[in-house]
Amino acid sequence: MTVAQRERAALVATFRDTAPDAPTLCEGWDVRDLTAHLVVRERRLDAAPGILVPALAGYTERVQGQVAASTDWDVLLGQVAEGPPIYSPFKLLDPVANPAEMFIHHEDVRRVGGDWEPRPLDDATVSTLRRPVAMMARMTLRKAPVKAVFRTPQGDTLATAGKGPEVVITGDVGELLMYAAGRDQAWVSFDGDPDLIERLKSARGGL
Repeated sequence: MTVAQRERAALVATFRDTAPDAPTLCEGWDVRDLTAHLVVRERRLDAAPGILVPALAGYTERVQGQVAASTDWDVLLGQVAEGPPIYSPFKLLDPVANPAEMFIHHEDVRRVGGDWEPRPLDDATVSTLRRPVAMMARMTLRKAPVKAVFRTPQGDTLATAGKGPEVVITGDVGELLMYAAGRDQAWVSFDGDPDLIERLKSARGGL
């Protein structure tokens, strides 16, 4: 099993144990909405581009709403569990494009409320999740008035984003990925001038 496949299986298992109307870290989305997002992303080639292209986002939102409202819950979960269909670009890209997607959205359900802690991750998963940190940091902190440095407790720098005086964000790889993706529910620490840290937090976007 690839890391993407393992993370997908873990996500589906958690989703099956969670009510479809339960909240998530994605503002305005419950678990059903989040599941519909994953289905649209992999199975609706007409609507998926709007996930990244703002001009197309309205159509994507309408399609996602229709999928969420009209598809049986077990069918939705089954479609996510099956993975990308043969016609989807994600069929070939799954090992590269989906580990972070599955990890982040799994945590979007796990980390609602205060009673959570990071999952233990094996070496292969940690290695795979290192790569997307830089890409996501550049997307969410491109307007930051400070230079954000994403660093592991071992001293490895995974990403830098923004310009200006430096603020160091320290955490394990999965936690850095969650923070880079715009989630506050991440076990990270900050080192820098308190005012700069607040400016960084205010400037960060979300994915």
